[in-house]
Parts: sequence; C-alpha cells; structure tokens
Amino acid sequence: MKLFSLEKYRGKRVCCAVSGGIDSVCLLHAFRKGAKQYNITLSAVTCEHGIRGEASLSDVEFVKQVCAAWDIPLFIFSADIPKRAQQSGRGLEEEGRTFRYGCFAQILQTEADLIATAHHLDDVAETVLFRLARGTSLKGLAAIRERDGIVRPMLSVPKTQVEEYANRYGLPFVTDETNEDESYSRNAIRKTVLPELENVVNGAKEHLVEFAQRAVEDDEYLQVLAGNTLTREGDGIRIYAMLPPPIFSRACILALNELGVKQNYTEANVREITTLKRLQSGKKVCLPSGIEAVREGDDIYFYKPKPRLAESIPFSQGVFAVGEYTVTVREGGGEGLYADLDAFPKGCVIRTRRVGDRITPFKGSEKGLKEFLTDKKVPARVSWNLPLIAKGSEVFAVFGVDISDRVKVTKETKRCVRLSMK
Repeated sequence: MKLFSLEKYRGKRVCCAVSGGIDSVCLLHAFRKGAKQYNITLSAVTCEHGIRGEASLSDVEFVKQVCAAWDIPLFIFSADIPKRAQQSGRGLEEEGRTFRYGCFAQILQTEADLIATAHHLDDVAETVLFRLARGTSLKGLAAIRERDGIVRPMLSVPKTQVEEYANRYGLPFVTDETNEDESYSRNAIRKTVLPELENVVNGAKEHLVEFAQRAVEDDEYLQVLAGNTLTREGDGIRIYAMLPPPIFSRACILALNELGVKQNYTEANVREITTLKRLQSGKKVCLPSGIEAVREGDDIYFYKPKPRLAESIPFSQGVFAVGEYTVTVREGGGEGLYADLDAFPKGCVIRTRRVGDRITPFKGSEKGLKEFLTDKKVPARVSWNLPLIAKGSEVFAVFGVDISDRVKVTKETKRCVRLSMK
C-alpha cells in the first residue's frame, strides 16, 4: 500500500515533522519505506510546546523511541509557548506556529533540503470550512500550501486512507487528548460538522478542497491584474481610483507592501482608502508605518511624507540644499525661472511653505499660496516641501513653479538671476 509518490523527493534530504500522532507517524513510515529506492536522506524533527505538561513530554519520548527503532536521526526543539505568547501578545496557536516554523527554518539552513508535514485532505477541508465560517478572502482559502522548503505530500490523501495505512502496517502512534475537546472550534468542525456534512453531501470534503484550489487560482490571477495597475512615481505608488473593487483592494495592499507595510495593515485600512474614491482631490488618510494615501485627480497616491524643513536659509546667490532638493540661485543662462535680483527685498530667505503664505502671481493678483499651487496642479504632498523665496508671509518665487509679479524681469532689470532646482 502506498500513501503518496516519492518520485519528486528523489535524491533529497527530507526531514519529517513528527508529533507522534497517526498522521505524522504514517508520513515518516512512508518516507522510510521508500528512502533507499529513491535515494532519500531521511531525518525527523519534533517540537515540544510546553502546553500539555507531562503528556507533551511523553509524546517526545515516544517519537524518540520510534526514530531510534527505525534508525532515523531526530532533531528535538522545546519551548514554553504559553510564556512566549504572554510576552508577545499573540495567541497560543499563532505563537506555536511561529515557533515550529522557526525550528524548520533552522533545519533547512544546514540539515535538510525539505521539511515534510503530515497535513492531509481532511485538514485542508477543515481549515477551508473554518475560515469560510469565520470570514475570509480568496487568499485566505489558500488553507495549507507548500512554500519555502515546506512540502505536504499527503494533501490529497483522506484521513480514512491514513488510518487504513496505519492498520495495514501496524504502526504505533499516540493520541493528543486535546483533539477530542469540542469546545475548540476546529475540533468541533473535525469531529461533528464535517462528518454531518459528508452525510448530507457525499464527497463534501473533496469539493471543499477543490473549491479552495479554484479560489486560490482566481486570487493569483486577480493579484497579477492588480500588480499591473501600480505606477511607480518618485518615492511613491499611484493607482487608478475607480478600479473595480476586487482589483482596487488588492492594488492597495500591494502598494502598502511595496512601501514597507508587510503585516500590520488591516481590512479597516483598505476600507479607509476606499473612502477616497468618493472624495475630492487633496483628501488623504493616514496608514500604518507612516504611509499616507491621498486622492490626486483620478488617482490615489501612496507615499511616505518626508520631514518638512524647519530652518530658513538667507537668500543669496549660490547652491543650497533644501530638504530633498538642491536649488541654484545664480546669474547667467540655463534652464529655470528668471527674476530681477534687485527686486527681491532685503531679508528674504529660502524655505518651504508655511500656513498663511501669499503670493502675487506673474501677471496676476495676490492670492493665498495654497490656492496658487492648487491652480498650478501641484499636489499638496509635493507643495509642502518645495523650496521658495519669501520675506515674512510674502512669497516671491517657488522653485520649479513660478515667480511673483513683484520680481519679474523688465526693461529696467540690471541683474537677471536664474532660479533652478533638481
């Protein structure tokens, strides 16, 4: 009797994750049975979580005895998961999973090419049903997948076949008594809900797994479409605000990921970004890790604001660093804005925008700088950091944008100065 094919593990160093339960013992036995034929170097790992006291330690001893009897090298890891969970604020299940995968990562560094786990078809069906009941997305239906050196040879094997295999070879195993406690949601689904569902719909478990597989394929396609909508601009990312909801939400998450927000965003953040769809240009929301999303015309722009320049630089000819920009004030030709150097009043400084600033545009009437820059289609996130020349609240030039009518070049101009920025 064969549980699964070993062909794709030929010539590999495989380490089986073994708890001592029926599933993991069958996994280890199946690899041991075919190891010589497929030139597989076999080992095992067990992780003791410090949750079940003596029972947990007893399980470790059982695994040690099995591996010794079968002449299989065993790696043992132990941790006080309740204490770790208390310190980290995570739940026991999440903390235990983090611990296990940390152990697996250590083994993959030097001791094995692959870690094999004993998850089977019933585990997948149970996880899919649990996540559907709790509320999930298509991505969440990728219940138990192979990744990063972790393989799951038994994902298409039903529990009944695992039990038949154990009986066929008379394999020993231990039973975790907590698996019988139906006060745990997962246990109730495994022991009551799935069997009842199978009674009502024959093949329900297989259908749940097939549905999850199709959902994952759909999600992967939508992810590709969403990724194609991202436009990288400067230090930020732009997406079209009116994308269809399935593409828009994924594009938002991809934008956050690329800007360094990997885990600490929530669905509430995505809903908050979605509100920008119906708001006017300039409205923004603040997101994790200091990221902001702002509505700009037909788009939403994701970026991390740069600190505003606090100090001022006395106005004179020369080259100056102003925040992220380098500005040049110099007589002579070249690209840039031109102004009458002698028209600037004494006491002018080079600085960035402040609340209350005003300007008299070239060939125009005095207005607030905010209104002026909006008319020039300069996004607020950019305008706050643009270098300008001012005295008090009166602005005489905004580098890269325009000059004030008060410093325009005329027939009487004796010294023409060029204002450039890069």
